[in-house]
Amino acid sequence: MNTKIWIVTPYDAMQSLAEQVLEEQAAQLIDCDFTVTTSHTDIAGFQNSLTELRKATEWGAEVIISRGGTAVYIAQHTDIPVVEIQVTALDILQAFRRAKLEPTSVGIAGSENITYECDSLYDFLGLRLRQISLRDDQDYSGMQQAINEGVRAIVGDAVAIRFAASVGIPGYLIESGKASIYKAIREAVSLVQVRRKEQARSELLQTVIDASVDGIVAIDDSCNITLMNQVAEKLFRTSRNDAIGRPVESVIPNTRLPHILTTGLAEIGEVQRIGAGTIATKRIPIKTGRSVTGAVATFQEVSQLQSFEHSVRRKLHDKSLSAKHHLHQIIGESAAINSAKELARTYAVTDSTVLITGESGTGKELFAQSIHNLSPRRKSPFVAINCAALPENLLESELFGYEEGAFSGAKKGGKTGLVELAHGGTLFLDEIAEMPLPLQARILRMLQEKEVMRIGGHKVIPINVRILCATNQDLYSLVESGRFREDLYYRLDVLSLHLPPLRERPADIDLLAKHFIAHFTAERSITAKSLSEDARLLLLQQRWPGNVRELSNVLERLVLLSPGTIIDRSALEKALPSKKRQHEFNNAKQQDPWSIVEELRQAGLGARKIAKLLSEQGHDIKYYQIAYRMDKGGSR
Repeated sequence: MNTKIWIVTPYDAMQSLAEQVLEEQAAQLIDCDFTVTTSHTDIAGFQNSLTELRKATEWGAEVIISRGGTAVYIAQHTDIPVVEIQVTALDILQAFRRAKLEPTSVGIAGSENITYECDSLYDFLGLRLRQISLRDDQDYSGMQQAINEGVRAIVGDAVAIRFAASVGIPGYLIESGKASIYKAIREAVSLVQVRRKEQARSELLQTVIDASVDGIVAIDDSCNITLMNQVAEKLFRTSRNDAIGRPVESVIPNTRLPHILTTGLAEIGEVQRIGAGTIATKRIPIKTGRSVTGAVATFQEVSQLQSFEHSVRRKLHDKSLSAKHHLHQIIGESAAINSAKELARTYAVTDSTVLITGESGTGKELFAQSIHNLSPRRKSPFVAINCAALPENLLESELFGYEEGAFSGAKKGGKTGLVELAHGGTLFLDEIAEMPLPLQARILRMLQEKEVMRIGGHKVIPINVRILCATNQDLYSLVESGRFREDLYYRLDVLSLHLPPLRERPADIDLLAKHFIAHFTAERSITAKSLSEDARLLLLQQRWPGNVRELSNVLERLVLLSPGTIIDRSALEKALPSKKRQHEFNNAKQQDPWSIVEELRQAGLGARKIAKLLSEQGHDIKYYQIAYRMDKGGSR
């Protein structure tokens, strides 16, 4: 963008001279735009210059060049910088020569920026001149007095010459040469360049200040606000335009910034109340040399500070703190699994503790993650830990963290516990029945007090977590035998969710088998495979003590080891554990055969196939009995 400079001259000849300078120096000023005008002084004095100022402002002038009283007057009425065309001793001397009078009978009159070079004439030439300073464009008392005392001519600026003409004595205008005009133009160009750089730095600083997550307020040595960023505006519910220039105590209650000016000492980590909120603040003196010339304070809402701290902790931790699974991803359409899903949806919208029970491999963590992802805490951390996977001392340090030097081998800087990392989110305690009794006491206290303390620490850390826990054991039996705390049991068993074993939902085995086969073939880029009918019936015949996890493992082996695209019964028999190859059920004969009929009917089997399976299991139920039952809708 070109530099825009407006030149206001006090007389016509000077306008012509300025235009000549611009024409001669055009090659050096190619990045500048100039406008040159003349502001004539009349009976109204410098009032005409305001018209030129208005034009310059509308044009977008970045600097104005003028001379003498006109320059002074314009500078008093604008924030646009004004560069003066300097009057030199040579300019004054040339005006005196035109007067052709004795120096003692000539007065030099004008604003101070016109007459100040008179001393140079005395120093170099020994020429003592009578100086008449005009304080403004209507003050002629000094000139009148000089005339009364014998001054016969006036050398000066346009205002002085105008007055001399009005009282009938000769006036000789001090004219500026081309060198003075050129020097002023170069100074104006340099000034614009400096101001642009300063503006860029100022805008950069303001952008950085406004980008800060902290509110920032600075004051000068009179306790008036000099700086305020956008965060501080919102925090203190004020506008920086209204606040800047005002005493800080009239804008920010309870501030100690004036105290910082007095002591010159910083205050870091202080807390103050603003309305109903709590704010953490840091106050620092601003020093120039050894003098305190101001103070600056940063402010941050404690709740936001805690949120940022927690976010950083999460990012620094090397474990995944997110729940990946959702309820719609859990495979199954049986009544038993649908009932569990519906309970999970109901529990998700609450903030109460949930105890998930079920045999190994029934998907307890999948349900825990799904509950978290349906809850209001879904955007916060999901932290899972297996209580059976670690010895007691490691489990404690993982859960609650530790301070540096808390024990031998504690890493430098200490460690954030999983409970802290779960702040605002969900903590999933898997295999809760395996938690040692001393740790059960700490978990109970955490639930009651909603706070934790790191190992070796002395600071209580408030936490807000929802607890989900899971076990494949009967917790109440453990309570009765003294291996689980009764008070903790009742704290955990607020909402109960039991996951049915796979043998209680055979209708889902087909869906799960198709899902796992498709998943494993796609994962390993293997040709698609499917189960033969005999293999499918054999899957339905198994009791699956390992539940869905066991089914998944068997099908993964089948996908890897079975040739061709059809997985037959013999391949499945080889993939099953040895006890499965004998088609045995654990306690199969003790299970009610008619309940088996219902499960297999839900899986889509006809009466003949059900009769064949039951016969292989040792049940003496005829085909016609099953068919009759199915015809009657399941009644015996």
